[in-house]
Amino acid sequence: MGMQINTNVSALNTYRNLTATQNSLGKSLEKLSSGLRINRASDDAAGLVISEGLKAQIGGLQVASRNAQDGISVVQTAEGALGQAQSVLQRLRDLAVQAGNDSNTQDARDAITKEATSLVAELERIGNSTHFNGRTLLNGGGTAGSELTFQVGASGDENSQIKVSLGGANLVQSATNLSTGAATGGTSWAIASDDLAAVTGQLVFQSSTTSTDGTSTNAVTVTLGSAPTSYAGLAESLNSNSEFAAKFTAVVDYETTGDKLPKGITIKALDGGTVSADADTQTKLGGAGTPATATTGISFDNATDAQTAINKIDAELKKVSTARADLGAVQNRFDYAISNISVAIENLSASKSRITDVDMASEMVNYTRAQILSQSGTAMLAQANSAPQLALQLLQG
Repeated sequence: MGMQINTNVSALNTYRNLTATQNSLGKSLEKLSSGLRINRASDDAAGLVISEGLKAQIGGLQVASRNAQDGISVVQTAEGALGQAQSVLQRLRDLAVQAGNDSNTQDARDAITKEATSLVAELERIGNSTHFNGRTLLNGGGTAGSELTFQVGASGDENSQIKVSLGGANLVQSATNLSTGAATGGTSWAIASDDLAAVTGQLVFQSSTTSTDGTSTNAVTVTLGSAPTSYAGLAESLNSNSEFAAKFTAVVDYETTGDKLPKGITIKALDGGTVSADADTQTKLGGAGTPATATTGISFDNATDAQTAINKIDAELKKVSTARADLGAVQNRFDYAISNISVAIENLSASKSRITDVDMASEMVNYTRAQILSQSGTAMLAQANSAPQLALQLLQG
């Protein structure tokens, strides 16, 4: 190669190599400082696509694990309340067995009936007051419905869900089946669920018992502040009115087949009279109502009724026990689901790490190599830039 001054090829070559070394040094510094092998799509386009998919799956599984934990909390809340309900039913059964003995006087039977009535009321209260995050769990419907769905997977298919059925854990219906103080029969209103929004303002009910001037002595006016969102909510609003509760009782009607969902309410007069409503109330409730069939409650008036009560209480105990067993099985399923999710998160995180995380030892080798080359390249660039000065010796000679 000749000696030129205008074009220093050696300097250009050295500069090109130094630029590449500097770029390599910068990438190594970026990887070492971030701990990631892929900091931008250009680092590994295919790896970026895979790692982002794994990242989304891991994030979804982490949320799914929390969902499953919430599912366990819901199940434990419901199962705990059912355990207390079981204790109530056991005491109620003890009373029925006690009432089966003809050594009891009428006063004793009245005392047994009073305690049984109180226990049944507590059973209904437990059913209406067992909530989780505002959702009623043990009234067969209400704000929660008879089935709850929990997302325990990261995918959008049914295999990522666990459904918990609470249809068999209906303590309000159990209380109705074991009612002791309310009169049988009554008037039933099959209100369409879409029409509940119209049930607001004043509702007027009366029984068939009248005074000598023809005016009902049992007329009651209840003012609802807002429309109920469920049949259980309507019954609760009516029964919470002290004037109404002194003369009437409202219970939720349920379907007899299928999921046995709520379908309306029945108003019963405590004096045994026929219940009716004024014209405005009938409009809100969707008609004049129809006579309801007699409830299948329990009685302790004699030994025969007491034995019948024992059988009915046993049937409700079996329902509660079955519901508790079902919830226990679901809780075990949630536990296994959480364990599976934890294993999946661990394995997917390891897979993502192998793709995106930098090998610090290997990258430190690259960084050291680039640093040495950068230093030597800088030195050689200085030498290459000084080479044309040799031409001055020829000019001075």
